[in-house]
Amino acid sequence: MTATRYAAKPDRSDPPLVVRLGISWLTNALVLLIVTALLSGVTATGPVALLEAAAVFGVLNTVLKPLLRLITLPIAILTLGVAWFFVSLLMLVITKAIVSGFDIHGFWALVEATLIVWAVNLMLDFVPGPWQVTGKRRRRNRRRGA
Repeated sequence: MTATRYAAKPDRSDPPLVVRLGISWLTNALVLLIVTALLSGVTATGPVALLEAAAVFGVLNTVLKPLLRLITLPIAILTLGVAWFFVSLLMLVITKAIVSGFDIHGFWALVEATLIVWAVNLMLDFVPGPWQVTGKRRRRNRRRGA
């Protein structure tokens, strides 16, 4: 006699993937706008270049960053998460390379901008919200057989 597993009903409290990705993109785009306003070494030639940079940065952080975080997970475990600082740094460097009107002047401006981006993303990783599935929801889904 075999046990039959029934598919669990989707948890209505979890927003769809598109919503979570949209929130992640919007948050990262806003962080880039804040970094540009706070740091004199991070500049944009105009509002259009700033919006382009925010869009590119948001898309990179939404699409490419999770893949890079997965690849660097073993190193991040060994360095207690410091390796993800370099993933954020790489996202800023790629954004700078793609958007011609967006520039980061100097190494220390890049490090300062990365620290701000990294700190905000680190805080968002620990704040429960619609962009992540919390442990409580995971446990409830496991009990349901999902």
